Amino acid sequence: MSKYGTIPSSSSSEPPPTAGSSPLDFISRAKALGASALSTRRPWRELADPGALAVPRGLGDAYARARANLAHFSMNYAIVVLAVVFVSLLWHPWSLVVFLACMVAWLFLYFLRDVPLQVSAGRAVIGDGVVLAALSGITLVLLLLTGATANILGSLLVGVVLVLVHALLHRPADSIDEEAGRWYTPVPPPPPY
Repeated sequence: MSKYGTIPSSSSSEPPPTAGSSPLDFISRAKALGASALSTRRPWRELADPGALAVPRGLGDAYARARANLAHFSMNYAIVVLAVVFVSLLWHPWSLVVFLACMVAWLFLYFLRDVPLQVSAGRAVIGDGVVLAALSGITLVLLLLTGATANILGSLLVGVVLVLVHALLHRPADSIDEEAGRWYTPVPPPPPY
């Protein structure tokens, strides 16, 4: 099973990392994977360019802009939404602690692991989809149990609205349309009658 976008932690001549790897190996692997993930982030200057803002000409133009910008600035948009949620949790310290603990769990169990999770008794492999669903559910339940439900949902809504407004108002460069095809399957036009 391969993970798209990951950096191999060792060359082919080195043995694979064992369960007893040193903490320094884990830290260096985490730094490499973090740098790889952040490499898809676009320059903030490009995102905040006031000369690229304009009202779309119609519904078709708005859809094309949103589609292209969501693909092009996806990592930037994720950072913006997470920053809005993080700032909103500053007034709920217990929720912030739960949020940070969940983030550490996500890092260890999903983003920074190179080998699939295994159940020790049956040697069964737990798939990435199961880990993703379980972590998402646990994170959501724990955050909602902290009593900051309205705050979390409100901050998520604010973050999503900010992202959508920017995606609609920012004129994409001509090269961005090629990137949109990576993330979204284009809908073919209806046949002419």
